[in-house]
Amino acid sequence: MYAEALKTGRKIFAVAPMIDWTDRHCRYFHRQLTAHALLYSEMIVADAIIHGPRERLLAYSPEEHPVALQLGGSDPAKLAEAVRIAGDYGYDEINLNVGCPSDRVQSGTFGACLMKTPELVVDCVAAMKRVATVPVTVKCRIGVDEQEPSAVLPDFLARMIGAGADAVWVHARKAWLQGLSPKENREIPPLDYEIVHRMKQQNPNVFLGINGGITDLDQAVRHLEIMDGVMLGRAAYQNAGLLAEVDEIIFAEPHQYPDWTALRDAMMAYADRVMEAGGRLNHVTRHMVGLFQGFAGARRYRQILSAESTRPGAGPEVIAAAFAVVDVEGGTTRQVG
Repeated sequence: MYAEALKTGRKIFAVAPMIDWTDRHCRYFHRQLTAHALLYSEMIVADAIIHGPRERLLAYSPEEHPVALQLGGSDPAKLAEAVRIAGDYGYDEINLNVGCPSDRVQSGTFGACLMKTPELVVDCVAAMKRVATVPVTVKCRIGVDEQEPSAVLPDFLARMIGAGADAVWVHARKAWLQGLSPKENREIPPLDYEIVHRMKQQNPNVFLGINGGITDLDQAVRHLEIMDGVMLGRAAYQNAGLLAEVDEIIFAEPHQYPDWTALRDAMMAYADRVMEAGGRLNHVTRHMVGLFQGFAGARRYRQILSAESTRPGAGPEVIAAAFAVVDVEGGTTRQVG
């Protein structure tokens, strides 16, 4: 995937891994909006894969491809075992989380705090590469705490490349491990796109992607003039309608107005399957709330999905009712920066 992208100049657009958000139901929904975006799982801890309910953690719908699994961990042997297990599930990529600043991640000595021990990350990546049959990638920050990104990031990238990482995705903010909440870590540390762009210019033969604070596709296109890949997180989740234009704007597909009726029907059928398997309607609909930003009727759409999906006996007809109040003909999905 990444070697071919470098060779052909084809860019990669990805929806970022987000804990509690990018589960299999979210990814299925996003795939209805874009055929080509790379979709990431939420972070799954290697120990959970080894000792926990593997099928529940790793199973997904075939329609989700291309789909990447993000792992959390800091033990090379455990990460390698998790990669072996995940190999049976056919993910298109395995990604190592070296960027999450949450307390529960720090307590496990992984995530962003690993940027303080790059030699350990090298061992983790090398161990994963030895057993992986798909690309192994890393998602990191530009630094943590008092680290100076201009000193830390070039060395970190060089180490990852030396360990065999097929790509590195860089969140263009520091992570402050003490004093800031995970939410604050996504907003307060200043963005430094320039250093990430500079890393790409200094490493023309290495796939580098950028993430952090990118809110629309116009910004994404500008980053792709320099970077090999661009990754949107909260913007893609909270305003999922922008994904309907990714294939045209990023991947140069012919313009095609979204078929909202087909989307409605696909999600109703999917919700029905989820419920038949023992899931709940709101497991699916909670990811759909941000779809129609800017459309007349969007507020009522959100109200219906949020309130009705949790009522006893609620079924896929709630999705139909929500779609029915939206003026899809008069709305717009174009997000101008």
